[in-house]
Amino acid sequence: MITDLLGFIVLGFSLAIPVGAVTIEMIKKGMKSGFLRSWFVGLGAMSADVVLMLLIYFGISNLLTSLVAQLVIWVFGFTVLIYLGVSSIRDAFQEIDIKLVGQKKLESLLESYLTGFAIAISNPMSIVFWIGVYGAVLAESLQTFSKEKILLYSGGIFIGIAMWDIFVASSAHFGKGFVGERFMKWFYVAAGLALILFGVSFGWQAAVVLYVLVF
Repeated sequence: MITDLLGFIVLGFSLAIPVGAVTIEMIKKGMKSGFLRSWFVGLGAMSADVVLMLLIYFGISNLLTSLVAQLVIWVFGFTVLIYLGVSSIRDAFQEIDIKLVGQKKLESLLESYLTGFAIAISNPMSIVFWIGVYGAVLAESLQTFSKEKILLYSGGIFIGIAMWDIFVASSAHFGKGFVGERFMKWFYVAAGLALILFGVSFGWQAAVVLYVLVF
């Protein structure tokens, strides 16, 4: 039992490592606002993952794969990521004093949480990921374990994801003390451009789906 649980934890940790929009936002928040707000971005994203996992577990993932649902999600993702990207670039041209980071008025933990949730739940690639990866794991595990035990073991995936999120948030928070203001400005610009590129790709996919629906 412990071995099986550890396997799911390692799976979750490994799946969280590839850098995406959530990781970029966590690093940006960690450098600007500290560990907690960075971590809460990760918690928000994990909450969205839990929603997607449960939808797949209970066999209603088909609701997410219809063309209309895909269009809504792509458009939502495009809007969220473009907004965050533009905000990041705008912040880069505001005065950043590393010594004062954490002393200025910070956004609430709820805002950080909702940012992470919005990025993850509006990312169609997350849906594809959970249907493809978790769906395959679920199908294979059903041959060995009961549904109740699989649901318990699935929690191990989120333990692994949480471990990675804590690592990212800690690295961003403590790493800001080793970089200068110039580096932070360029990182904000680079992060903003990356988020905008993600958003543009989502917008393109939305246009493709809309074309299929109309024609």
